[in-house]
Amino acid sequence: MYKIKINNMKFHSHIGVLPEEKITGQRIEIDLIIETNFDFSGKDELSETLSYADFYEITKVSVEHSRVDLIETLAYEIAGKIKEAHQDKIQSVTIHVRKLDLPIDGVLDSTEVEMTR
Repeated sequence: MYKIKINNMKFHSHIGVLPEEKITGQRIEIDLIIETNFDFSGKDELSETLSYADFYEITKVSVEHSRVDLIETLAYEIAGKIKEAHQDKIQSVTIHVRKLDLPIDGVLDSTEVEMTR
């Protein structure tokens, strides 16, 4: 068993509770940690692992099409789609979704949700 990590994927999304978040959108960042349920044999072949490009594409398409209110919902959906696509090889998916442009009157870098499925 080993983990695959994809860090700081950046997207423009139209998720959020407020109407302006749905209209103008905002920047989000997503990290994935995919825990496999098999051992790497040491062979230098794609069949011995999972394609990082598949994980990126699932994430990208999910963000582009989502209009949900909550980043929790987005995290849940992405993790579920990744597990479904590779169900025989994935033990768990941990996802971090960060909103960078917040309609909050305060000083902060981001808000983040972490979820494991």
